[in-house]
Amino acid sequence: MKLLPSLVVATSLFAAGSAFAHDEEAVKAAPPGEPYVQVSEALPLPEFIPGLGTLFVDPQTLPAGPFLAYDHDGKLSATVYMTPLEELQNGTAYDELAIGSHTVSSVDIYYNAGHPGVEKPHAHVVLYHDVDAKGRLAE
Repeated sequence: MKLLPSLVVATSLFAAGSAFAHDEEAVKAAPPGEPYVQVSEALPLPEFIPGLGTLFVDPQTLPAGPFLAYDHDGKLSATVYMTPLEELQNGTAYDELAIGSHTVSSVDIYYNAGHPGVEKPHAHVVLYHDVDAKGRLAE
C-alpha cells in the first residue's frame, strides 16, 4: 500500500509540528473557546463519540482539523486529523497542522469510510496526549 509510508511520515511531522494556532493552556479543558465549535452542534453526530470523545474543530481547518478530543470530564485527551485519502493520493499536503498538546504518548492511524462533516473516505490520525487517554475516549 503506497499510502502507508506517507501516513507514517505525516504522523511524524504532525507530532513534531508546531502548535502555533492556539495557546496550549486555553485548550486543556472543554470547551476550548473560539474559533472552535463543538462538532455535535454543527453536524448530525452524537456529543460523545466512543473512541474519539467530544470533538471540537475550527471550521476554517476542515477537513483535516485538528479536531480536539475531550473525555467525559472535559480533559483534552487527543488531537485528531481526518485526511481525505483521495486528496492525499492526489498530492495534497497538510502542513503545519496545530496540535492540542505537545505531549503525545501514542498515535493511531485508521481508515474511515466517511461520516457527516468528512463524507469521503479518509484516514483518522489520532495523537493521544497521555497513556490513559485512549481508554477514557473509548468509554
